[in-house]
Amino acid sequence: MKVHYINILLFVIPLNILVNTYKKKPCITQNTKTNRSLCECELYAPANYDNNLEMKRVMQQFEDRTTQRLREYDDRMKTTRQKCKDKCDKEMQKIILKDKLEKELMDKFATLDTDIQNDAIPTCVCEKSLADKVEKGCLRCGGILGTAMPELVVIGGNFVYAAAVNAATKAGMDAALEGLRSVRGLQLLLKHTFDHIVTPRNYSCKDALLNTIDSIANRICSSEQADTHLYCRLSSNPHHSDVIRKLQSISDAAQSGAAAAEEAKTEVLNATFTWETFFSSPLGISLLVTVCIIIILSIIYLILRHRRKKKMKKKLQYIKLLEE
Repeated sequence: MKVHYINILLFVIPLNILVNTYKKKPCITQNTKTNRSLCECELYAPANYDNNLEMKRVMQQFEDRTTQRLREYDDRMKTTRQKCKDKCDKEMQKIILKDKLEKELMDKFATLDTDIQNDAIPTCVCEKSLADKVEKGCLRCGGILGTAMPELVVIGGNFVYAAAVNAATKAGMDAALEGLRSVRGLQLLLKHTFDHIVTPRNYSCKDALLNTIDSIANRICSSEQADTHLYCRLSSNPHHSDVIRKLQSISDAAQSGAAAAEEAKTEVLNATFTWETFFSSPLGISLLVTVCIIIILSIIYLILRHRRKKKMKKKLQYIKLLEE
């Protein structure tokens, strides 16, 4: 029973609370709206942006980059405008030239007689201009002179060598003849034939020279007048000292002739092919004149060829414009 009394007493308290709640007013919380006031909007005013250092740096970077991009775009547009301008100028020149050619052709066609019969058509005679004739003539002359140049050099070289050989032969013969004068009694024996005993074949050869002298002297020494000649008396004894001196003199004459010939040949060649005498010699003058003529003709040919190519290029441009 005691437990039930306690429960009843405890139950009275919540009933008391429910009874007394009408005395207090209910409290209901409502949602409040967030509104921006004027003071908050002033945070984004220009004055606040200008005073911010970081904002100034960002704005300066934006301005620099924008300026640089505009400048690059302007440079690209200049190049593009120039290309377009050049292209337009070329097109205008083509149009003007085409109109001019068409006008000239129309004027020429207007002056032609349209009543043309087959008998009245003349035969086409292609006449070359003076420039073409000169060009072909220069080319032909240059080719002839160019091909003849090696032959001229060979002929000139052979002529110079032949002249050197002739001078050497003459000098050798004179030296050999001068050496034979030292042989005792030989000049008195041969008399008028002494000057002709030395030839281009034997002046430098001891054996040939001795055979020539013996062939002439033996005929004279075998006659009845052999005792009257000193050379025949000296030659009768082969062991005589004069015979040995004779042979030695003939040998020396042949050697001196050969040496004199070689020296004369060297002198003539050296005198011919030096810079001081080459251009004053006939060979040097002829070579110099030939080279000058070839150079002049080549220059004339190149100038006329360049002019002809230029004219042909211009004609092709006219034809291309007319076809367009």
